[in-house]
Amino acid sequence: MTASGFPSESPDGVRLQKVLAAAGVASRRVSEQLIAAGRVRVNGRVVTELGTRIDPTTDLVDVDGVAVQLDESKRYVVLNKPRGVVSSMRDERGRPDLREYAAEWSERLFNVGRLDADTSGLLVLTNDGDLAHVLSHPSFGVTKVYIAKVEGRVTPQTIARLTRGVTLEDGPIAADKARLLSASDAGGGSLVELTLHSGRNRIVRRMMAEVGHPVVELVRRQFGPLHLGSLPVGAVRELTTVERGALLTLARREGDPQQETPRHEADDSSSPDSQETSP
Repeated sequence: MTASGFPSESPDGVRLQKVLAAAGVASRRVSEQLIAAGRVRVNGRVVTELGTRIDPTTDLVDVDGVAVQLDESKRYVVLNKPRGVVSSMRDERGRPDLREYAAEWSERLFNVGRLDADTSGLLVLTNDGDLAHVLSHPSFGVTKVYIAKVEGRVTPQTIARLTRGVTLEDGPIAADKARLLSASDAGGGSLVELTLHSGRNRIVRRMMAEVGHPVVELVRRQFGPLHLGSLPVGAVRELTTVERGALLTLARREGDPQQETPRHEADDSSSPDSQETSP
């Protein structure tokens, strides 16, 4: 076995079906069937020859359009970040940070983007810098879904206003989607679901304040293809094979200059270092 976890073979590379089997895609026999059926691509080109050899350290493989993780040194972890924890691996002010949640992995992980200390929910930890760039850089427009508990009774008219757009001090902004989940007549506030691709700082809180419904609690439920699901607050887990495939597929598609130019927001330049900031 090589250091990457794949079988050693000749200097010409490793047979593709062995690579797929080692990556957990399918057994070697089923992998051969996938190749013969034209369902496997290497570096964007369909491969049907069973004798094809590849270099798992440099070649990109996908099956049915879904990326296959070949680099076993890369780690992908999802955290349900609690409130009161800052999105930093080492907080200079001594506040609770992310170190304890990454402690069980020997790799040096870092967080992709940030959630402010008062916001809980889905945060990705990884050591894959290329993927982190695509997920966090505003120019790629990766969507995030938030559930906000807000003050007051939100009306359908307010939901429509959020999708039409509001003007903040750093420019106009509109939700990709907005949905009213519940509204109480007894002063219990409302629950609103917002889908955004903006990377501007504290954008959800500022949007809701602008329409007269300040945020009481905020949770990020989805980040790109990843869903928080039933993961308890404060818990971490590695991504499943399916989740890794979806995430890597997104990163490759958005990071490929041959693909359609990603969405840009002129106002995202206001974010520090042009990276995703707190919602």
